[in-house]
Amino acid sequence: MNSRAIHSYRFDILRRIAVDDAESVKRLFSILAVVVFCAAGAPDAAADASADFSWPLSPRPDIAATFDPPEFDWLPGHRGVDLSGTEGQSVLAAGDGVVVHAGLVAGKPVVSIDHSNGLRTTYEPVVASVAAGDRVARGDVVGTLTAGHGACSPACLHWGVRRGREYLDPLRLVRPTPIRLKPFQPS
Repeated sequence: MNSRAIHSYRFDILRRIAVDDAESVKRLFSILAVVVFCAAGAPDAAADASADFSWPLSPRPDIAATFDPPEFDWLPGHRGVDLSGTEGQSVLAAGDGVVVHAGLVAGKPVVSIDHSNGLRTTYEPVVASVAAGDRVARGDVVGTLTAGHGACSPACLHWGVRRGREYLDPLRLVRPTPIRLKPFQPS
C-alpha cells in the first residue's frame, strides 16, 4: 500500500467511527432529553411531596396571589403564595417537621418549619401556638392567622417554601405535577 492509500484507508475508518459515534450520541441525547423533560416536569425536587404535604388552611383556600420569584435574590418578587383566610383561623403545619422559628420578623408574626427533605416552610402573619424546637406533624395547628398581610381582605396567609437559599412554589407541594413522556423516536 502506498502512502495515499493508507491515508485514504485511515480516513475511511475514522469516518465510520465518527458516523457510529454520531448515531450513539443521537441516541444518548434522545434518552437524556426524555430524562431532563421528566425531571423538569417533576415538582422542583421539592417534593415527592403531594403525599407528604397538605394545605396549611382548611378548608382548601382560594389563592389570592401566586408565586412570582425574582430573577435575582435582591429584586422584588413574590416568594410564596397568598391564601385567602379569615382572621383567627387555625394555620396548620403543611408537613411533618421541627419548628425553627416562632416569633416576629420585621414586626410580623412568622412560623417556620424545617422538614426532613431539606425544605423549610414559612407561614405569616401567624400568631404562634408552637415554639422553636417543637416537633409538629402534618395538619397540627401551629398558630392562628391574623390580619396584616398585603391587600388581602379580611386576612390571608403568606405561605412560602425554600430549599437552602432557593425559593420554590409552595403549590407544588400540594398539587401533583403529571409527568408527560414524549414519544421516543430512535434514529
